[in-house]
Order: sequence, then structure tokens, then C-alpha cells
Amino acid sequence: MQLTKGVEQAICIIVLLSTQDNHNPLASDTISEHLQVSPSYLKKIMRKLVVQNIIRSVPGNNGGFSLAKSPEQITLLEVVESMEGEISIYPDTGLINKVFRDGVHTSKGEAVLHDVFNGANSLLRDYLAKQTAADLLKRTMEQSEIPVLNWNITNLSNQNKKE
Repeated sequence: MQLTKGVEQAICIIVLLSTQDNHNPLASDTISEHLQVSPSYLKKIMRKLVVQNIIRSVPGNNGGFSLAKSPEQITLLEVVESMEGEISIYPDTGLINKVFRDGVHTSKGEAVLHDVFNGANSLLRDYLAKQTAADLLKRTMEQSEIPVLNWNITNLSNQNKKE
């Protein structure tokens, strides 16, 4: 199973918004510029995050986007499933039926495969549900608190020079 690049971009959007002062929403063009991604594709990703109530759209001249909840409440599971849908690593096309040709083992073979892959899905879901945006940022930045920046006027190179 490989996730789409939309998941990576969604995570990066959340990283930017997690460190952004919530009183200064970020315009999608600013986010697009920082991430160097297509503005139109970025807007599609952001729309999915808005629908899932991970980020919110702030209307107006000084509007843009901000987090809909704290980084401590945003899990990687939410982000992945907002982009990809419910995690399911087994496609189940019914091919196992052809192996056993509707014999006595067909339904048992289906049940065994479903159990194994449902278990794998559960393990992955549980693991991603325990990983929050805040945890990722704190580990990455080696800080106990998430720094607050204004991405409208700064970037990390400027911030690192100040420290």
C-alpha cells in the first residue's frame, strides 16, 4: 500500500497551520508558495481537510485558512483518511473464489483473508490514531512547545537566524 502525495501535502499544510498564529490565517496562495505545489491541487486538498473539520476557511480580505482544532487533537489517521478514505490494504476482488472454484474451502478462505487484513488495517489505524500533529512537530523541532510563527511574513530560515 502506498499513500498518494496528497497525504504528504496535507500533513505539510497542517504543519504550517499548526505553527501559524491563529489570529493570522494563511492564504492558500501563501501555502502553495511555501510548499511549492500547484495552487489548484492544493485547494482540492484543503477542501478535503475543511470537510473533515481539520482546518477551517476564514473568509474576508485578511482571510485564509487556520486549524479547526489544536494540533494535539489532529491525528495522522484523520489526515490519511481525509485524503484516502478509510484505510483498507486488501482490495478483495473475489479472486480467492477462483482458487477454490466454489468448493468447500471458498468461504473459509475468504474469511481467513478478511481476518488477516482486517487485523492489519486495525494495527495501522491504531498506530496512526496515536500520532498527532503536535507530537510530530515537537519531535521534529526538538521542543516541548510548538513555536508560533507568522508564515505570511517569515520562513524557517529567517526564524533559525533569530535563534
